[in-house]
Amino acid sequence: MQRFNWSQLDSAGQLTALARPALADSADLAANVKAIIAKVRAEGDAALQQFSQQFDGLSDNPLRLSEAEQQRLLGLLQPERKAAIELAYDNIRKFHAAQLPRDIEVETSAGVICQLKSRPIGSVGLYIPGGSAPLPSTVLMLGVPAQLAGCPRTVLVTPPGKPAAIDIAPEIIYAANLCGISEIYTIGGAQAIAALAYGTASIAKVDKIFGPGNRYVTEAKQQVSQDAKGAQIDMPAGPSEVLVLADAEANPAFVAADLLSQALVSDSSTLLDNVEIQLAAQLAALPRKEIAAQALAHSRAILTADLATAVAVTNAYAPEHLIVQTRDASALTEQFDSAASIFVGAWTPESAGDYASGTNHVLPTYGYSRTVSSLSLTDFYRRFTVQQLSAQGMRNIGPAIVTLAEAESLEAHANAVRLRLAALEKAGQNTAND
Repeated sequence: MQRFNWSQLDSAGQLTALARPALADSADLAANVKAIIAKVRAEGDAALQQFSQQFDGLSDNPLRLSEAEQQRLLGLLQPERKAAIELAYDNIRKFHAAQLPRDIEVETSAGVICQLKSRPIGSVGLYIPGGSAPLPSTVLMLGVPAQLAGCPRTVLVTPPGKPAAIDIAPEIIYAANLCGISEIYTIGGAQAIAALAYGTASIAKVDKIFGPGNRYVTEAKQQVSQDAKGAQIDMPAGPSEVLVLADAEANPAFVAADLLSQALVSDSSTLLDNVEIQLAAQLAALPRKEIAAQALAHSRAILTADLATAVAVTNAYAPEHLIVQTRDASALTEQFDSAASIFVGAWTPESAGDYASGTNHVLPTYGYSRTVSSLSLTDFYRRFTVQQLSAQGMRNIGPAIVTLAEAESLEAHANAVRLRLAALEKAGQNTAND
């Protein structure tokens, strides 16, 4: 872990301390993903079958996971895992149900009614990473809001599993079933994103794609979202990141356990020393310690003169996950304005939000949280406005519309109102003459 003393850094040094590892944004990646997307668009299911052979070792991928196969996999689910998924589902549903939007109606002027309405997105595709680390928690994070919003069609895609076999984690199937999702396809990578965005004979096109993935999936999502014939996506995202803000009273073992990657900010040099000791000890005990070590290789610890500076540094960094372990963590929370999700106090690890507290773990990374919000129920809706003017409403605001349209040299807009005002004036004169 690289250490910095914030007060001793100039502006350039401070930027270096806050810099994230460079993303693999190579021209080769973009070109390879573009070629995969083009092949799926041109060849449809045949391309998906070929990619299943190439990347997954499957000679005959049926693509859609049958109901019989889903039931077989569910029979393998351990009871304690089923119970854990149900607990997480209940909490996530409670929190997201509180976010249900409501239509509004406002009379902005006499006779001028404006409305804001929300309707569920017609079809959504959920990408769920699989392989060595399947993510049933992500099924819940995406499937619960889609279920609550009432999206008419929800599709789940996930990689098929180990080579030469369809081996979807039963936890993924059970979480999907709880969320009312039965349309499940055994396809992953950029080719899955292409299938969702453009459709094939087996997989009908969706309107919006949700979910995290590797750099090929992320690149594919970006590319299809920039094509009017493609699909919208949930948010830009990169590698997961954590920033821990801790003071001298924080538990070094807890801080080390939370510090999976990126940054630790503290006003206590002693705490930083103790955390490094704990990191070494805990890393040695992890079953996937090589992967964790790679993440920690890019981490840094920043020593600040006081907590006020630590808050400023944290806001400048704009972390995906912010863990606050300080004396008065709840009060300090009000001072943060750029984190995607905040975890307050010694008993609130990132794991709580990742799995079962109820908040959503699909979050913007790489500093995007300055302007992009965490996933919520509203992301599964489209919002639109409705306006209706009565004759009196047109009389009230029509002249102002004409004036503004003339100021913008939009004669057709102005004329659309003049005609109506003239008709109202004529009708009024006829009424007066009767």
